[in-house]
Amino acid sequence: MFAAALLVQLVVLYWPSPPGGPGIPGLDKLVHAGVFLAPALAGVLAGIRPAWLGAALVAHAVASELVQQWLLPERSGDVWDAVADVVGVALGIALGLLVRRGATRRQAPR
Repeated sequence: MFAAALLVQLVVLYWPSPPGGPGIPGLDKLVHAGVFLAPALAGVLAGIRPAWLGAALVAHAVASELVQQWLLPERSGDVWDAVADVVGVALGIALGLLVRRGATRRQAPR
């Protein structure tokens, strides 16, 4: 599941031109948050240490905006996209930890 989430993330972030045109205001920020939430959640559930996972995904959030700005002529980097990415990372890790904690509680003897 983690690999699939990363693959979707890479396609969404690095496709030469974003699909569609102007649409629902703010939808692009939700997409950015979602494509970082999914691998963060899947990574935590796969057993990747949250601190390392978070650091790697936040670094990728910043790097992806720089790549979009400087290397993809049909794309543009945006600080607010990076902020949405980081929010997605935080939410994904938090949700993953909550799910893991709930699973641990269900398995504990009563």
